[in-house]
Amino acid sequence: MAVTAERWMMTAPRSPMQRNTFNPFSPAPGEVVVEIAGCGVCHTDLGYFFDGVKTNHPLPLVLGHEISGRIVAAGAGAESWLKKSVLIPAVLPCGSCDLCQRGLGTICRAQKMPGNDIHGGFGTHITVPARGLCEVDPGRLAATGLELADISVVADALTTPYQAVTRAGVKPGSLAVVVGAGGVGGYCVQVANAFGAKVVAIDVDDAKLESLKPYGAVLTLNAKAYDPKGLKAAIGQFAKTNGLRPTEWLIFECSGSSAGQLTAYGLLVHGATLAVVGFTMDKVEVRLSNLMAFDARALGNWGCPPELYPKALDLVLEGKVKVKPFVEKHPLTEINEIFEAVHHRQISKRVILVPQT
Repeated sequence: MAVTAERWMMTAPRSPMQRNTFNPFSPAPGEVVVEIAGCGVCHTDLGYFFDGVKTNHPLPLVLGHEISGRIVAAGAGAESWLKKSVLIPAVLPCGSCDLCQRGLGTICRAQKMPGNDIHGGFGTHITVPARGLCEVDPGRLAATGLELADISVVADALTTPYQAVTRAGVKPGSLAVVVGAGGVGGYCVQVANAFGAKVVAIDVDDAKLESLKPYGAVLTLNAKAYDPKGLKAAIGQFAKTNGLRPTEWLIFECSGSSAGQLTAYGLLVHGATLAVVGFTMDKVEVRLSNLMAFDARALGNWGCPPELYPKALDLVLEGKVKVKPFVEKHPLTEINEIFEAVHHRQISKRVILVPQT
């Protein structure tokens, strides 16, 4: 092909990413080349770039794992994917190992995560295994008023809390508490609401809390206005007033901060489930015996199995989860400025970087 592909390489933490050209058009058997429509900027990307979190692939590396696009080339055995629109799962299990065969693809030891194990989506093209891709119906997408780039964030910001909500067992009548209302947390509120839960959103930013009221947060609480006992009491009173159980709360820690993790842990009640969705390098000190005393459970949450992606995407295509109000698109060429702006909280929405055509 005569097309020149470009990508932005991270060469060292906090060092400006470098633009270079490459040739992706020789996919191996079972691989495809995706022309990228958009790639979201995730908190995990910021961790690699600003905090020195180690990537599995040595630097230089292209970051980015929230990717949507169209398939423009395919290796042997993957030709049926040509010209299709897709979401690329943020974690791609191998599909053939013992763990994958037992339905444990999220802990597959041969998994590939774009922007961590392989080059990611901050470029014009990416080569990935075809297995596990999520096809996007252009007609259904157009009917929602969304563009393919808009739904790139589904590949992590939505599917990750989707798995957490599924694992935790959210159902009509559940009380779901989401700690951290931005980004992943905002989608967690919407997904839990779509599953029928009454959702409490907790954050320290009133604007974020206010933005979620039309999208499923029936109670919003600013953690700065309460001590730990007061916060738990406020939720307990809400549960009592609304005929919800005082037990078995489903708590989703999405802030990716030590303060948020302590807040979430402090909300344990009898039979509670604590789902850890956010990530931080910070350490926290908790009394693990609380899990025993409350007969509660804590669940880690790494990515989302590719087989769940179609159902998560359906929530968007059916209008049950809204993407557009919570994202904003910027040219990929502005990547270094955007990383700085997001890091310094100058942009509140999820940024999607779009390659120029």
